[in-house]
Amino acid sequence: MLEGILSYIGLGSNLGDPLSQCRQALDKLSCTAGIRLEQVSSFYKTEPVISHAAERVHLEELEHQNWFVNAVAEIRTELAPRDLLRALLDIEMTMGRVRTIAGGPRVIDLDLLLYGQEIIREEGLMVPHPQMHQRLFVLEPLCEIASYLIHPVFGVSMRGLKDRLVDQKIVERYHPS
Repeated sequence: MLEGILSYIGLGSNLGDPLSQCRQALDKLSCTAGIRLEQVSSFYKTEPVISHAAERVHLEELEHQNWFVNAVAEIRTELAPRDLLRALLDIEMTMGRVRTIAGGPRVIDLDLLLYGQEIIREEGLMVPHPQMHQRLFVLEPLCEIASYLIHPVFGVSMRGLKDRLVDQKIVERYHPS
């Protein structure tokens, strides 16, 4: 039985077949040594969020991109935080992720949201994810599987963060036709 740290991974895609790509990323995640997939939220269809850093330069490109499919996975991992991040980036790379515009279209996006109750602020690694508390597309699926979790920086449950959220972007359960 795998011991380790309970962690949460955000998944998203809006290029190609986003639902299929999120499922493929989950398969790859579950096949990664040192990681056991515990549970996965429903999939959600979500309106794109334009990051403040990107909106000045590529606003038109970002406003007209496809909607995303998002979910959150709960995993148990024996990997150290940086090794887990490296595994997520490797999955993105093998699936064809190319980083161009911040907040732009992507074939897959895997974000390390939480690593136990650890707070990590290092070059290239910020845990908890620094914007998760501001994004309904993260909090909605996270609350579905772990609403009781306490945010290690704010000391508030995920449900409490979601209830206080001012994000007006549309996030709805995805029901593929």
